[in-house]
Amino acid sequence: MNPNPFSDTITFLMQPGLTTAIFWVLLAASAASAVYVYRMIPGQRSVENVGNWAFRLLIGCMWWQQSLWKLPPDYTGLTYWMGLMGKHAAIPLQADFVNQIVLPHVYLFAPVVYAAEVLTAVSLILGLFVRFWALVGAAQILNLWLGLYSAPGEWPWTYFFLFVLMLVFALHRYGRSLGLDAIIFGRTISQPNDGRLRRALAVVT
Repeated sequence: MNPNPFSDTITFLMQPGLTTAIFWVLLAASAASAVYVYRMIPGQRSVENVGNWAFRLLIGCMWWQQSLWKLPPDYTGLTYWMGLMGKHAAIPLQADFVNQIVLPHVYLFAPVVYAAEVLTAVSLILGLFVRFWALVGAAQILNLWLGLYSAPGEWPWTYFFLFVLMLVFALHRYGRSLGLDAIIFGRTISQPNDGRLRRALAVVT
């Protein structure tokens, strides 16, 4: 039988291992925070907010799943894709940077790439500091879009669509839809005298 999204999803969720356990905890935390915000903040009770939470959660799951093929300590697969970027980058300067700096020191850059992807996933799943991490995610996708622009078998629009989606998450503050950002924002506006805190949280949430 050909693979399909339903069987693939079940297989993914049932895989033994620590990463699966952590993923289930993140899913439970996302659902629990959504229910809490829905019940405690009347303004959150709308179809729009439920939809925003679902879309954010799904894309967060995608980020988590894509981080699994570059797990430490070997970061399997990352070197291969970086090699492709070195060959097919749309901008020569990017290709030179990958070939001359990143690949010779791949085990210095790999943990940074892995951590950035995992934190982007966690941010989207939980709705925590989404504005900031969505922009970080957009930067990562922009790097992939330009780096794999002419790679064989790649469709550049895939990365561009995801780049735009991450910007939408940041622009419209999706973490404030049934996410932890909604709780943080609600408690912040109740303290109007702390202007610096409000400005800082406005940037990240």
